[in-house]
Amino acid sequence: MAKYDIATLLKTNAYPGRGIILGRSVDDKYAVAAYFIMGRSANSRNRIFTETEDGIKTEAFDPAAMEDPSLIIYHPVRELKGQLIVTNGDQTDTIRDGLAEGKTMSEALKSREFEPDQPNYTPRISGVIHADGSYEMSILKSLYGDPSCCCRYTFDYDKPQAGLAHFIHTYVGDGSPLPSFVGEPEDVSIDCPDPQSLAQLLWESLNEDNKVSLYVCYTELSTGKRSVVICNKNQ
Repeated sequence: MAKYDIATLLKTNAYPGRGIILGRSVDDKYAVAAYFIMGRSANSRNRIFTETEDGIKTEAFDPAAMEDPSLIIYHPVRELKGQLIVTNGDQTDTIRDGLAEGKTMSEALKSREFEPDQPNYTPRISGVIHADGSYEMSILKSLYGDPSCCCRYTFDYDKPQAGLAHFIHTYVGDGSPLPSFVGEPEDVSIDCPDPQSLAQLLWESLNEDNKVSLYVCYTELSTGKRSVVICNKNQ
């Protein structure tokens, strides 16, 4: 299977929605994670990423202008015992609690489904990087827009390859209703040696009108040390 250029994928899709990238650095020394959010409405665009003790959270840039915090205010990233959890909603907490109880990510997500935002029924996308650098990704989505059926897919990567990552996002592109992501996570090349260069590449490739915030993390596999870069359109 051919690897895609992540910059090209982003530049040719004005609205992938929210996206998760997990993989391995080109020098094979770091586990790589990235998460971005986009928005079309003023409420969705009125957000920033801020760091927390165990990851990041979304916050209103202008609290007075926040209309509805449901589905847009959550903790996209949390750490637990050397594991990094990345999601596009409050299922981050569901996964964290499940892992703490000895469950797998898939088992923890059995209690969740796609978002209740009719008519889009936005997929819930999630990922976990384990302490050894292996990772899993998940998507919970409606069956061709039918909310009576939740389709649950998990993808497990136990032997990550240097310079390779996988990219999953909520939407195929813009539309009404928004078309959900289909298929397996896309194989993408990761040629950037550090989080700063990857953050710059991703941020410059995201649609200027729709991009909101970006998080990039490189975890040194030998030490577990994390290096994080955050970009916010609202500063």
